[in-house]
Amino acid sequence: QAKDGRLPAGFFQVVLRSRRTRRTPVGPAAHRSRVEMLTHAAALAVLLPLASAFAFSPASMLRTQRTSSLSSSSASARMPLASRLSLRSSKRASAPLAGASMMADHGFDYDVIIVGCGVGGHGAALHARSQGLKTAIFTGGDVGGTCVNRGCVPSKALLAAAGRVREMQDAEHLKGFGIEVAGEVKYDREAVAMHAEQLSSNVAKNLGNSLGALGVETINEAGELVGPNTVKRVGTDKTVTAKDIILAPGSVPFVPPGITIDGKTVFTSDDSLKLEWVPDWVAIIGSGYIGLEFSDVYTALGSEVTFIEAMDTMMPTFDPEIRRVADRCLISPRKIDGYTSVFATEVTPGEPGQKPVKIKLVDAKTKEEIPDSPLYVDAALVCTGRVPNTKDIGLGNMGIETVRGFVQVNEKMEVLDKEGGSVVPNLYCIGDANGKMMLAHAASAQGISAIENIVGRTHEVNHNNIPAACFTHPEIAMVGLTEDQAKAKAEAEGFTFGKSGGSFRANSKALAELESTGIAKVLFNKDSGEVLGVHIIGIHASDLIQECANAMAAGTTVQELSMVVHTHPTLCEVLDEAFKGAVGMSAPLSASDVLCPRGAGGPAARLGAGCPGDGRAQRCGGAWVGGCLGQEGGCWVESLPAWAVGGLAR
Repeated sequence: QAKDGRLPAGFFQVVLRSRRTRRTPVGPAAHRSRVEMLTHAAALAVLLPLASAFAFSPASMLRTQRTSSLSSSSASARMPLASRLSLRSSKRASAPLAGASMMADHGFDYDVIIVGCGVGGHGAALHARSQGLKTAIFTGGDVGGTCVNRGCVPSKALLAAAGRVREMQDAEHLKGFGIEVAGEVKYDREAVAMHAEQLSSNVAKNLGNSLGALGVETINEAGELVGPNTVKRVGTDKTVTAKDIILAPGSVPFVPPGITIDGKTVFTSDDSLKLEWVPDWVAIIGSGYIGLEFSDVYTALGSEVTFIEAMDTMMPTFDPEIRRVADRCLISPRKIDGYTSVFATEVTPGEPGQKPVKIKLVDAKTKEEIPDSPLYVDAALVCTGRVPNTKDIGLGNMGIETVRGFVQVNEKMEVLDKEGGSVVPNLYCIGDANGKMMLAHAASAQGISAIENIVGRTHEVNHNNIPAACFTHPEIAMVGLTEDQAKAKAEAEGFTFGKSGGSFRANSKALAELESTGIAKVLFNKDSGEVLGVHIIGIHASDLIQECANAMAAGTTVQELSMVVHTHPTLCEVLDEAFKGAVGMSAPLSASDVLCPRGAGGPAARLGAGCPGDGRAQRCGGAWVGGCLGQEGGCWVESLPAWAVGGLAR
């Protein structure tokens, strides 16, 4: 292909001639061969100019790119999407192909050593090899790290199984489909636990195989820094050296003082994922992502749950409006109660089936023991966050100071010797250990970014565009700023804050699934159209949020998003409704034409002409905009703010 993107003269003749050198089939096969030949040639004629237009060559498809951040520039945010793509394409830098060696004559054993083999370390290792760097990774016997072995992966297996049990036990829900399950729905605890264990084992094995296949040398010992460019194989007297070192030790569960862990009746998420038993009554200390997911699992499997939350509200990290919907669908209908503004200052283990766990409860404000203390339960799950696993990686040998255990880094993931200090040459830290964003996929992004900087292409991760999700039933997902943060930004920078929303109750696919609980809210800059944040609660929210994260990363405005065509009928039309509402457009299916939820029969004053309660189409009119969609006295209730209905917020 020529530099200007045109195909060289005689291209088709070369293609045809090369095909004709093969043995010529006879009959129909000959015809198919000629058709295939022309199809290949035509495809190349179309794809190669397109590849050139986007600054790709066949080789560069295997390479990484450096994408400059456009979100901070209001001028670039207003550029047409095609122009922004062209701008980013022009900035893509070339890189060596995977398998090529960039091993310089620098006297080190490796180009890059990675300490830690979780999702972040694994991602860094793969990208290092794609850049031709001779790479070694210290696994510490834990390929996959927390995510694969004790976190994200096995918890999703438990949630998947528990979700099936919950759905099959919900006779009313199944009746809506015309399905009836005869007899009691049962589950095999050991088989459920084995499903999670096997999934983790298989994923970890695949990660290890991928490292070997790409030529990454795995070192089974843990790694400890002993000096510049040098890592010791813990438990031996051997050391290895590298031009650059990436620390990726991950994190471990935080256990507050006064709580005794025995791994049986008082445990963290590490032990809970083993599902060695299902207690009748579980106290969950902390109501964040981890605690909420485990409440979903335990209640589906038959447990009663009591949350003990130190903050003033349950689920304190979630957007307030999302939190209110979550309370109605994840907490109130289930066997869950809880305490807020309360500390569990002492937790004493018991014996399964014989002796209860004893929990001392103290008011977070007065520091006095509350009347319900002590609380006796069958088991206690400690979900009070995570702390960096940096204690034994040799930071002191390098004179590096941490902040509460977190390694201080700059935006290029380069390690600083202290908070606000100087860069430690050729040393990087990624993932939970630096505390920037404690998510597995954020760690992977940081690992890739570190390699980009190592090979000389300046790169910084925009953490504001990284999505997060809570895999409950229904799911919760978010990306970008919260509403309070967005409003503060608008006030500080002098732009007009905007908010729009869509409802799952106006979505045909959600109604077909009988899963119409949920909302999506889009926060944006009214002046430039920049998307500031998106928050979703509803079926498959964790999948829907990626469209929003991609849009934010690409700098796509709400004006552009409002004109994007979404497949019908799909759940993503909830977002289409919100995007269109942001610019004053109406979604094809408005809230006034939604099906009333089966079994609902709220007062006519609340639902316009009234809801017949049989699932027939019903015009609810302006009553939705008034903020209520629901019923009183036994029917499902879901209050919706005015902005969330039919994209009408303006």
